[in-house]
Amino acid sequence: MVDTPFPKLKLTVTKVEGRCYHDYEMGDVLILEDFTHPPEYFCLGLAHAVFPVIYSLSFAACLPFMENQRSLHVTCPDGGKLEFLAEVLDHDGNVAVIPKDPTYGGPRPKKLLVEVVQDKGGCTYGYKVGDQFAFEGLKCKEGFCGAAYHLLFPALFGLNFGAKFFFMQNPDSIDTVTCPDKGKIVFKVTREEE
Repeated sequence: MVDTPFPKLKLTVTKVEGRCYHDYEMGDVLILEDFTHPPEYFCLGLAHAVFPVIYSLSFAACLPFMENQRSLHVTCPDGGKLEFLAEVLDHDGNVAVIPKDPTYGGPRPKKLLVEVVQDKGGCTYGYKVGDQFAFEGLKCKEGFCGAAYHLLFPALFGLNFGAKFFFMQNPDSIDTVTCPDKGKIVFKVTREEE
């Protein structure tokens, strides 16, 4: 049993178009205790693809284009062999449901500000404290560090869809996104006022 403030998550195999090395089959259900605790022998390819989704859903993001805004379909990165439906479970173990937004008319990218808040030196891209980068939705900036964008993507995805980081002083931001290169840089990501 895991004691965290985060919800359990349910992944259901909804499509199979090839052999899965983990032998996942149509209708299989995987329950994650929270976004940080997958089941034993969980496919790391799936973990890579699904992480931004389950991270965002865990912080109350809503996807207005989905029939249930608290869910999203995720495709296996290995040739699209499988598709999973990721859903949030409520405290009673039932799928949490927020019906599709009837006013949804297409993407509404949010303005997101990425700022360097810590710098241990030696960043290949030369990023330093105070550097700021404006993002719109999920578009990567030309010339931006790919490794940094990879680590920022779950926060960008979540904030773009309304995630709230309840443990931050400003829940519309998160200031702990850390560079994978020896933690040389730490970024803060903020959803700007609309």
